[in-house]
Amino acid sequence: MELEWKILPRGDVAPHWSGLYVTMNARGAIAMSRVTHERIGAPEAVIIMYDAMHSLLALQPAKPGAANAYPVRNYGRRGARIVRAYRLLTEFGIQPADTIEFMKPRIDDESRLILSLRDIRISPKAHSQCR
Repeated sequence: MELEWKILPRGDVAPHWSGLYVTMNARGAIAMSRVTHERIGAPEAVIIMYDAMHSLLALQPAKPGAANAYPVRNYGRRGARIVRAYRLLTEFGIQPADTIEFMKPRIDDESRLILSLRDIRISPKAHSQCR
């Protein structure tokens, strides 16, 4: 039996920001934390993919100007990033009623950010929740 040890990093990220955090609003804007963006390789653009059978979205890092690549823009003061993809809603019929938070985002072996539309909640930071 061969063991594959992984070292747990310390000190590179504050503990409360160390997890993956991704949301999508009702206009198709996908926002991710700085840490999430860095963990997928800090791409300047992503290709958005959708698997209807499994209700999964994937953001695949891409070079700016690549076919079907959406630019990743700065968002906020703490290094968050945003991908504006309204067409995602119209093309695939995804209709979030409010800003949704993906509860278990993960990164696969090809550095794709995988987001399940089955495991979501209304974001507590959504404007409708702040009233």
